[in-house]
Amino acid sequence: MPRVTITVPERNPQPYRFQLDRQKVHLGRGSENDIVIDCGSVSVRHAVMERIEGGYQLRDLGSTNGIKLEGRVHEIIPLRHGLSVKIGDVAFDFTLTDEEREALGREKPLEESPIVKEDQLDAPAPRKAPARPAPGLQRPLASAQQPSPAASFFMTLLFLVLAAAAFFVGLSIRHQKETGNSLIQDMKAKGAATAPAAGDAAPDAGPAPKE
Repeated sequence: MPRVTITVPERNPQPYRFQLDRQKVHLGRGSENDIVIDCGSVSVRHAVMERIEGGYQLRDLGSTNGIKLEGRVHEIIPLRHGLSVKIGDVAFDFTLTDEEREALGREKPLEESPIVKEDQLDAPAPRKAPARPAPGLQRPLASAQQPSPAASFFMTLLFLVLAAAAFFVGLSIRHQKETGNSLIQDMKAKGAATAPAAGDAAPDAGPAPKE
């Protein structure tokens, strides 16, 4: 049988026992209570111990000094084996036998596992979108991603030079295959043949006009 021990200050402890089928046990200073507590800090109808699924709880009935656990006032205190609470200034100790704890433990319903859809078990975890900076913190990316105008000009010029060099090399190889001579040498020889000799006189411009 559950055991409740009431200890009024400067008095001997008073133990009380009852069966597990007892639904309510009223405690207070009034004579109509199941457990009468003769102490000035206890109200006439102070608290009630109630049977709940899996055990008991102590509920305050609007008393003046309340019910306390570890110095803090509570409206409802779930009772467990070995718990000591205060009803006003009176100690209230609650104990159970091993058999009673077993019987109360069987009353607690087991927590059911959640029901999960099969497609949720196979679905990949959703990817988180990259965090976007606040509007006030956004910076233009054009200068970091695009080259400057000067750099663009030099890159274009370099590309044209490389393209011209590649074209000239290809032309030289083709000319050498067809003629057996170097394109540079033929160009030099051709230039020398077309240039006027140093001793050649300039063509006669005719007689000077008369005044």
